[in-house]
Amino acid sequence: MSKKFDVVVIGAGPGGYVAAIRCAQLGMKVAVVDEWLHKGEPTLGGTCLNVGCIPSKALLESSHLYAAAKNDLSGHGINIKQVGLDVKAMIARKDKIVSELTQGINGLFKINKIKLVHGHARVSPGKIVDVSDRGSPNTRESLEAEHIIIAAGSSPVRMDRAPLTDGYIYDSAGALEFDSVPRTLGIIGAGAIGLELGSVWSRLGSEVVLLEAMDTLLPTADKQISRAASRSYKQQGIDIRLNARLLSAEIKQKKVHVTYEDTRGAQQIKFDKLVVAVGRKPNSDYLFGDELGLEIDEREYIHVNSYCETSVPGIHAIGDLVRGPMLAHKASEEGIMVAERIAGQQSSVNYDLIPGVIYTHPEVAWVGKSEHACHSAGIPVSIGTFPMAASGRAKAAGTTEGMVKIIAHQETDRILGVHIFAAQASELIAQAVIAMEMGASAEDIAMTMFAHPTLAESVHEAALAVHNRAIHIKN
Repeated sequence: MSKKFDVVVIGAGPGGYVAAIRCAQLGMKVAVVDEWLHKGEPTLGGTCLNVGCIPSKALLESSHLYAAAKNDLSGHGINIKQVGLDVKAMIARKDKIVSELTQGINGLFKINKIKLVHGHARVSPGKIVDVSDRGSPNTRESLEAEHIIIAAGSSPVRMDRAPLTDGYIYDSAGALEFDSVPRTLGIIGAGAIGLELGSVWSRLGSEVVLLEAMDTLLPTADKQISRAASRSYKQQGIDIRLNARLLSAEIKQKKVHVTYEDTRGAQQIKFDKLVVAVGRKPNSDYLFGDELGLEIDEREYIHVNSYCETSVPGIHAIGDLVRGPMLAHKASEEGIMVAERIAGQQSSVNYDLIPGVIYTHPEVAWVGKSEHACHSAGIPVSIGTFPMAASGRAKAAGTTEGMVKIIAHQETDRILGVHIFAAQASELIAQAVIAMEMGASAEDIAMTMFAHPTLAESVHEAALAVHNRAIHIKN
């Protein structure tokens, strides 16, 4: 006998748990099925909370403080004779943060009276969700729902040429668990994950080399910002090699021997550890059979419309399983939209204004169109930039590297894109998202009063610069 619910959510990551909570807030009877195991124990939060967004930011913060104490504090008149490093304590702090947040989700489920079922979910015709133990073909219990939200997330892409090997070759999750600093560290992939992991271990003392198959760094970012970031990473000692395609990775004499090909031909290099960070793939396999009738594409993404409705009425899919960037905040907003539409509300997601962030130091953040994209589309633009070196607050904080760039339509002055390479760019970009969501012009920001001294003033000055009105730089 199946148990009946208004909504069954598959997956308790940032898409699934947010969707479940919003459904419960709207008066629905909700169940969540999740199979995530972290260190052998059931836990909520999916990739983001357990082995992604949160733990990586914890280590980025710890490693940044270590590097600052070692290299920068003397400039503030703070002298430390010897800076020690306890990697195990750093990892323990990260684990504590993860534990507190995942337990927090558990508490929210209880408050909102959401039923949690641990196990593997499989959707059958008739909107039935069969739950089994991981690896078992036997159904343990069945849940029946009016609506199903599939939010099963994604997994790291594996490479046959570099099979995961304990102690030597890791995926991005494994790179968050090192208990000591490798002398040499290779990373396959120079996207957001590779750059962030490279930053962590480079700050802690590793010689880091990133091998990127593409010929450009951060191709989705504005080219001017990407070039500035590339120069910065090089100055930090991170060796990024573009056009470098992995051929093989073999473990010999307690080293990972990597062969890659670039414009000069085959190259060889040795590392103590190697991290494979070449992207992620949707977890759509084993969730349903052909008999369900769900449409998926050749890359295993579930086909949905702009409201995350699948080809089967009553079944939605959100987050990393569907088109668009694999970002936690995108998944969360889709979860809220789906919950509200199930409740009969007219909710939607603005897919043109999804902010992107890379949490290196300085951070890279952007929203909207790049300058190159505007030129390619034949859109006439006016551009304003402001260097952080001219910011009094940045100067006081010792974070003068980078810039703010605003792209506005030349005829309407409507803001089309904002791109930031600076300390706290992840916080500054929210101003741009809000402004663009409200349809603001560059003049609207230019006429807005900003507190002084703040990093946010750099956004104000960049907006002024669109019309050659910046005060603190030469126009």
